[in-house]
Amino acid sequence: MPAERLPMRKVREVLRQRYACGASERVIAQSLGLGRTAVGEYIRRAAVIGITWPIPAELDDAALERKLFAPAGYNPPQSKPLPDWAHVHAELRRARVTLALLWQDYRGQHPDGYGYSRFCDLYGEWRRGVTATMRQTHIAGEKLFVDFAGDTMPVFDPVTGEVRDTKIFVAVLGASNFTYAEACLSERLPDWIGAHVNALEFLGGVPKAIVCDNLKAGVTTASRYEPGVNRTYQDLAAHYGTTIMPTRPRKPRDKAKVEGAVLIVERWILARLRDRRFFSLTEVNVTIRALVVELNDRLMRKLGASRREFFETIDRPALMPLPGEPYQYAEWRRARVAPDYHVEVQGHFYSVPSRLIRQVVEVRTAQTTVEVFHRGVRVASHVRSPVRRRHTTIPEHMPSAHRRYAFWTPERVLAAAKKIGPSTVAQCEAIMRAKPHPEQGFRSCLGILSLGRSYGPVRLEAACRRGVVIGAASYRSIASILKTGLDKAFMPDPEPDADPIHHGNIRGRGYYH
Repeated sequence: MPAERLPMRKVREVLRQRYACGASERVIAQSLGLGRTAVGEYIRRAAVIGITWPIPAELDDAALERKLFAPAGYNPPQSKPLPDWAHVHAELRRARVTLALLWQDYRGQHPDGYGYSRFCDLYGEWRRGVTATMRQTHIAGEKLFVDFAGDTMPVFDPVTGEVRDTKIFVAVLGASNFTYAEACLSERLPDWIGAHVNALEFLGGVPKAIVCDNLKAGVTTASRYEPGVNRTYQDLAAHYGTTIMPTRPRKPRDKAKVEGAVLIVERWILARLRDRRFFSLTEVNVTIRALVVELNDRLMRKLGASRREFFETIDRPALMPLPGEPYQYAEWRRARVAPDYHVEVQGHFYSVPSRLIRQVVEVRTAQTTVEVFHRGVRVASHVRSPVRRRHTTIPEHMPSAHRRYAFWTPERVLAAAKKIGPSTVAQCEAIMRAKPHPEQGFRSCLGILSLGRSYGPVRLEAACRRGVVIGAASYRSIASILKTGLDKAFMPDPEPDADPIHHGNIRGRGYYH
């Protein structure tokens, strides 16, 4: 049963102790033997109707009781002009506009109008009659609410007849209720980001914040206090100069605006298309775009204006401008640098500086580029390659020893061998032919060429000639021939002098005949 109402004597004593003595609700409750909830309720009711202490003498107990405890739904006969509540509600969405300011404008037009407290009370009563999507007061250009609808739109494959259910992305501005919708193939990250880019292009500006649900594509960690936002989603926000604000888990009221917009889209757009058959995603979105324009142009009966009118007068002037270029989709992932100073991205290997071996880096993969970051600093950038199981290597990323070795090719090896002699060329060719891949013989060939610095090119050529004759196609064989002096048997004979020496002590060839 409802609690018995206190006599007005005790109510007057509550107000006296509160306003004349400055006592707290707890002290008043202990002094009068009342509950703190009841004391707080009487003080709140008195504040709403503007009664403090002393109570005006013309208010006897009966009049005071009528003011404090008017029955629900009771409204005295209207004798003062009422404000245009729809206009008041719309003006409150503008930045820095308050009820106090709007009340002053109202009293400027109607000096005998309602006082401030009654003005606020009447506005609250009017607002409770507005639809659920309009109850909250939002600042112009402040928030864009986004979510996927629960209903889907089927798309038929014209060849196979296979049906694919597309997801419906919905975005709505808080102040004007200006709505955007489009169909996506999935709720994965690429479609989620692409829908945001299209929505901002549709609005022609950027809000200060984007309020999203805890969708896995956008929010990596759902938390009331420290939610984790996907790095790609953060990248999009940084590009447009806005902020991502995930809602609290299991708190749909945090995004009541888009919940209402989803319901409107399902009723006024998807329901109208229930009997249509679509054969491509483009066809669906062209139809949805036309119905979205019609939805935004429709008059909202309670407010007496359309969403587009509110958008043009309230939200659009407060939106931030779009950047020069739309956001280009890119994915972020963490990777550990392999011992060969490469990281793998979708089956292809890209180099990073060799000093980062075994370090954890962040890889940003865009449509045409692959960038690698270490502690926030970009350390490598590559053109994206579609070839799998191959390497893209920048020479500067290689250790100095690897860099020198990497510059060698079969042609360069043979060109260096040719400077020593034909037998050295033949020896190098034999070594590379003996391997499944010529590159596997580079190290042996380079080792043979390096022997020329110790033994000279003549002896090296002789050793290679012996190696070719006996079929010794290896670095160890040539090094052993030089070390044991077996190359000397294959040294070329010295060329005879062109002109014989004439001297009295030299007999010459004719002496013996």
